[in-house]
This record gives sequence, structure tokens and C-alpha cells, in this order.
Amino acid sequence: MSTTEIERQWTTRLRKRAAGKLPPEKLLPDTQPAYVSSWIYVFGVTTLAALSLVILTGFILSIRGPQWWHSSSIGHFVNSMHLWSVEIFFFAMIVHLWGKFFMAAWRGGRTATWMTGVVTFLASVGAAFTGYVSQTNFDSQWISTQAKDGINATGAGSIFNVLNLGQMLMWHIVLLPLAAVLLTAVHVLLVRIKGVVPPFEEKTGATK
Repeated sequence: MSTTEIERQWTTRLRKRAAGKLPPEKLLPDTQPAYVSSWIYVFGVTTLAALSLVILTGFILSIRGPQWWHSSSIGHFVNSMHLWSVEIFFFAMIVHLWGKFFMAAWRGGRTATWMTGVVTFLASVGAAFTGYVSQTNFDSQWISTQAKDGINATGAGSIFNVLNLGQMLMWHIVLLPLAAVLLTAVHVLLVRIKGVVPPFEEKTGATK
């Protein structure tokens, strides 16, 4: 195969485009701008750390099943870790989201970065809701029966039946976590490509 033919292959073009957009020094940078040394960025990292713990504990719970997390002391512990990592995840994400809103983080061609963060939040809300109705206890039964009328009123009840435990469990452990993780990965890659949004420029008035 000639060099020209190799250059025309879609894999070659895709690799070169990816390397041009996101070289190794950009993907895993050694340094960051001075303005990144701020507490608001800690909440973004905390969100990622909490999400990792959510996925890990959820993976363990899915292997052992409901009887284990209801009857075993270790199951109770892992279930509690799963719950509190979700609580930390949402707290850190909301602080990060509002902080970036007031910083107008969509500036400089970063609209896609901002929107992936917002959509990730919405997908995570859905994942949390389906988690509550998948607990297989009286709490989940109450939540599902109270939620069904509102969801049915929107017309979504025909495809999203909160009283169907199997369906809710699949949404919770497969579809919504997959969406949240993929969106988070895209969000982080866009941050690497576009860089962290700089602070607002200081406006100096006319001196007398």
C-alpha cells in the first residue's frame, strides 16, 4: 500500500485529527494556569472522585444483589457508601455547576463544554431517581407510587414505568450510568481541548 493510500484511510485521518486536537501534553498536562488554583475547581475534581466511588460501589452491589445489601452488615456498609458517595457527588456537582455559571464558563467557544456538564447533571438526576425506586424496600415503594401519577400525566409512563422494578433497575445500573459516564468523559476531554475558562478581564474606568 502506497503512502498516499495510507494517508487517505479513515483511521489515519482520524488518528491525526485526534492527535492534533488533543496531543499528550494537553491530555495529561504537567501544569495549569495560576487561576486554576481556586476552590471552585476542587469541586469539579470532587465530583469525578465521587462518581468513581458511585460506580465502584454500585458494581459491587449489582454482583451481590438485594438480599445481600439488606441482610449483610458488609452489604449495609457498601450500600451506605453508595448512598453517601451519591450525596457528595450531587453536592460537589451543584457547587461546580453554579460556580461555572457565575464565571460564564461557556465563553471562548466553550458552549459544548458547558452543555455536556448540564446534560450530565440531568442524566444523573434520572440515575438517582431510578436508584431510589430500585431499593426493594417500603421507601422505594412509596416513592414509586407517588411518582407514577406525575410521570403518567406527562405521557412518559408508557415507556418509563416506575412500578416496574426490573425496568427501573436496568435504567439505574445500565442506561443512565452509561450516559453519565460517557458525558463526563466528553466533558473532561472538552475541558482539555478548550482549556479552563479564564477569569473575567478587569474593567478599568477613566481616571480623573
